[in-house]
Formats: sequence, structure tokens, C-alpha cells
Amino acid sequence: MILKTTSRSTSRLRLAACVAAPVLALSVACGGGDDGGTKSHGIADAPDAPTADRPAEPSRAAQPSKSAGKETRPAGKSAFYDAQVTFVQCMRAKGDYPEYPDPKLSGYLDWDKINELGSQPGRNQGIKAGKNNVCVPELQAVMAVEPERDQQKSFESMLAHAKCMRDNGVSRFTNPTMSGGNAIPGGDPNPASPVLDHESPAYKKAERTCKPKLIDSVAGMQ
Repeated sequence: MILKTTSRSTSRLRLAACVAAPVLALSVACGGGDDGGTKSHGIADAPDAPTADRPAEPSRAAQPSKSAGKETRPAGKSAFYDAQVTFVQCMRAKGDYPEYPDPKLSGYLDWDKINELGSQPGRNQGIKAGKNNVCVPELQAVMAVEPERDQQKSFESMLAHAKCMRDNGVSRFTNPTMSGGNAIPGGDPNPASPVLDHESPAYKKAERTCKPKLIDSVAGMQ
């Protein structure tokens, strides 16, 4: 879910939680990125036989799809996707990030591209909710319609990521916790006064190595 405006790691979800807590009692920025689709299981009616007055229609399989070449939103997630698009538009128009990346088809943000953008000099401060948190209302709207997340799966993903970070040299990277049935990200032991140097070569190397441990719905949280 996206507030995740200070450092690019632990503060991602905690920042989102701080902004959204009065409104939503959030557990972010950051359910998975699975694409769904509806299928028809009905039996097709047999076509009428062609006559001299009504020639046979061309096969539907041979007709080009009206949606060919267009991306299809995952079934059941359009509200989340649309809200995320609105947030991205705010980040581009008001948040001082005209190149803010599109969300994935799952509706979740592409944190690889966002982190790359935030790594530019002077560009990380507003990366979660825009300059001066101008896009907080849009971010809260995203969190209000986010699909329900599998909290146990989220916790296990973040735990594997935290262990990986420590194994790769970031020894003070903390584990996630469970609170009230919700997975709370780990990361910096003191988010209010960060002790981890997220810009150091060692941290960035560990981050690149460990990011595959995070599932789509918790990428960017810690």
C-alpha cells in the first residue's frame, strides 16, 4: 500500500500505517498478485444451419478479439486497480513525480521501479505519498479497497526477507511481528530515528539479493 516517505525499507508500511491508522486501522504498502479470469462453463447452443437466405457466419475463433492487444485487469480487483491508478495520477500531477510508474495488473505498485526512482538524489523524501504528503487521500482510498491479505503468508514472506537481509550483512534488520492477527513489517529497529543506512552499497546489495523473498502484496513494506 504506498506512504511507505522516509527510508525505502522498514518505514514503508509503518509510514502508511501512521497515515492511515486514524481512518482505516491499517495492518502497509503495500493477498498476492495473482491474475484472475472468469470462465463460462455453459453449453453453447448449436448454430442454425445456413440457408440460401442466411449464409454461414464465419467462425468466431477466426474473428479478431476486440480486446486484442489490450491489458486485461485481474477479475475482482478492478476497484483496487482503479484506486491505485488514481493515486499514481496524483503522484504524477501533484506529488512532484511525473515519472511515477504504473501499478502492476494485480493493482500493487511496482516497487522495483519506485525504489529506482527514489534512489535518485533528493527524490526519496516524497516517494510514498508525494511532496508534502499531498496524495495521502488517494493512498487511503487505495488501502480502503485493497483485497484482503493472507496475513500468515505475508508474515512468512517478510520473515524470510528479514533473515535474508541479516544473512547478507544487514545484521540489525529486525523480524516482522504479528499484532492482532496482522503482519507488521520489520526492518529498521528504530524507524523514528533510523539506524540503518539504506543508501550504503552493502544495504543496497542485500536489498537486491533479498527482494525475491517478498511476495507481490508485501513488496515495499520492509
